[in-house]
Amino acid sequence: MIFDTHAHYDSGSFHADRDEVLSSLPAAGVALVVNPGCDVESSRQAVALAEQHPHVYAAVGIHPGDCDDCTEEDIAAIRTLAAHAKVVAIGEIGLDYYWKDNAPKEFQQDIFRRQLALAEELDLPVIVHDREAHGDTLAVVKEFPHVRGVFHCFSGSPEMAEELIKMGWYLGFDGPITYKNARRSPEVVAVTPLDRIVIETDAPYLTPEPFRGKRNESTKLSYVVEKLAEWKGVSPAEMEEITLQNGRRLFGLED
Repeated sequence: MIFDTHAHYDSGSFHADRDEVLSSLPAAGVALVVNPGCDVESSRQAVALAEQHPHVYAAVGIHPGDCDDCTEEDIAAIRTLAAHAKVVAIGEIGLDYYWKDNAPKEFQQDIFRRQLALAEELDLPVIVHDREAHGDTLAVVKEFPHVRGVFHCFSGSPEMAEELIKMGWYLGFDGPITYKNARRSPEVVAVTPLDRIVIETDAPYLTPEPFRGKRNESTKLSYVVEKLAEWKGVSPAEMEEITLQNGRRLFGLED
């Protein structure tokens, strides 16, 4: 059984068939899903989906690409949502320097710090988005040594991976590891212990080969599992079970 630790089923890409897709997942081999929010409204939607589907859990947070008008009221709303029984993390939070129209770096860092502080206060793990901001993201999380979680769709160096692993973090791997240009991914996976790997779709985005360009769904994680299993020298069934248990441990969903 598969644990998709990061999927945005609140996305408009699923408006036509959201309930059908989510309801079909357990029979298709997907045991659990975490749906992170990107702002207050999508965080509310994530909680609503978690209420409707037993196998779906929510994370709540403000994404760096959506933080430009973030207020104290928004942080307070995330705090309130985080009290829900099916909220298992603060996320998706972090830094994104790729898009030039995102909020200024200093403001992104401020919102990131506020949400890390909230996670520390509530004793919740975090889901970190880090795009073209490796140095600053690592520096900020180091300011919160008691906060742990996962670096979503990890794109840093093997050296950064090793540093995060020593600090107790998990690394998330997605469809891009199946792409032909994924030259650094095998090196990162090589230094990542099996007990620190979790798998993600980022649905509806980051669809693996051979479906790149189409809508992503949790059932397509088998292609990520196969690639990771190949690189780590285990069977796909073993990789599914390992990442299932890692995800349960990360988000406090152990039996």
